[in-house]
Amino acid sequence: MKPPTSKSGKLPARSIIVWSVVVVAILLASLDAFRRLEQFLIRDPRFALNLDAGGSQPDSFLLAGATHASARAVETIFAEDSGRSVYLIPLAERRATLRAVDWVKDANVSRLWPNRILVSITERKPVARVALANNREALIDEDGVFLAPGQDRYRLPRLDGVSISDSLVKRRQRMARFLALMNDLAADAANITEVDISDADDLKIQEPFEGRTVTLLLGNQHFALRHQGFLNYYMEIKKKLPNAAVLDLRLEDRITVVE
Repeated sequence: MKPPTSKSGKLPARSIIVWSVVVVAILLASLDAFRRLEQFLIRDPRFALNLDAGGSQPDSFLLAGATHASARAVETIFAEDSGRSVYLIPLAERRATLRAVDWVKDANVSRLWPNRILVSITERKPVARVALANNREALIDEDGVFLAPGQDRYRLPRLDGVSISDSLVKRRQRMARFLALMNDLAADAANITEVDISDADDLKIQEPFEGRTVTLLLGNQHFALRHQGFLNYYMEIKKKLPNAAVLDLRLEDRITVVE
């Protein structure tokens, strides 16, 4: 519906005033309706998230994807939301807090009307073991984040050259070296028991061969090529130098025994 116009095509002043009043009235009515709806969502007990001291009531708090991350730690983040409307829960803020929980790489928080919350967790994946003080070990993921050992028994190589005292930026840089090495070795990486990335120019690995462990110096490139060269000549090396335990593969045309 269009407002009436004069023969000249211009709106008369009275029509302008009337239509302005109509528009303002519609806006005010919409704002009032929104305010009433918002108050309804906030105050009506049917929208309240119900958590009790012994855990969530049936189906009010749903958690998905958390295998190693503590369900209790995740739920605790929403403790202050118990008893209030799910409409008031700051989803972005809760998501940011969830990322600080051990094993949580990312999280998504959704409202399930009328009064439920769904938390979907994406967990970190460990790629190596790192020795800590007092003969303890931690797991570490590709981002350089340390993880408490979980219930699963991971068959992962021990990693030297990364410390819990290093900054996260430094750990990420060193993990990039480790991942480049492991990705280049591909299937052969499954047999590696230890990796030393302390020296960026000389990465080292340890592998078991016929009942003994061999240390291989791989340098900083051509990891797969150098490793394959070792495999090709291993029997010959074993025959000539049966006690050789450390081998330098950094020269493309030879394999050197390190005393």
